[in-house]
Amino acid sequence: MSEHKTTAAGFSHEKIETSNFLMIVLILLVVAVGGLVEIVPLFFQKSTTQAVEGVKPLAPLQLAGRDIYVREGCYNCHSQMIRPFRAETLRYGHYSVAGEFVYDHPFQWGSKRTGPDLHRVGGKYSDEWQRIHLNNPRDVVPESNMPAYPWLDKNAADHASIATHMKALRTVGVPYTDAEIAKSTEELKGKTEMDALVAYLQSMGRALK
Repeated sequence: MSEHKTTAAGFSHEKIETSNFLMIVLILLVVAVGGLVEIVPLFFQKSTTQAVEGVKPLAPLQLAGRDIYVREGCYNCHSQMIRPFRAETLRYGHYSVAGEFVYDHPFQWGSKRTGPDLHRVGGKYSDEWQRIHLNNPRDVVPESNMPAYPWLDKNAADHASIATHMKALRTVGVPYTDAEIAKSTEELKGKTEMDALVAYLQSMGRALK
């Protein structure tokens, strides 16, 4: 009898263990299959594919603000994922659920907590507080190490590309109507990047307060 067991494919353990290439291929195959088994079912679960009650696609000004949020790297310091632990929910509110983010492309979940989680920040402070905080965070939070963003008040919101952006999002499932897209450009005219970012911040996490 052979000292080494042989697999169904005809590979002996010795052959697998002594061949770096074969070992790598088989490891990648196992990881790929395991990943697919975990990920594919999520595409068919209502809890991950359907919006929870009260969640709507971002309005044009909010969407422009989200682009600024990503551009300025806010996600590098702030998560938008409240975990289902008592310490998290006592501080930030109801834990995050996938149905709140079905219209986010890409979603802003993360684990970075240099600054507080922002998922439930919508409505927590006034628009004016948010403006002061963005212009100079230490005016409202003396211990803050967040940089200031005074140029947002001087830069006009990008109204020229918003309709194209909304059309692109519609192709991946965000239910924007033709009427909403048609009037989006006008809605952003005369608005600043500060207006847009504040609108986005005030929209966060309001469906499951």
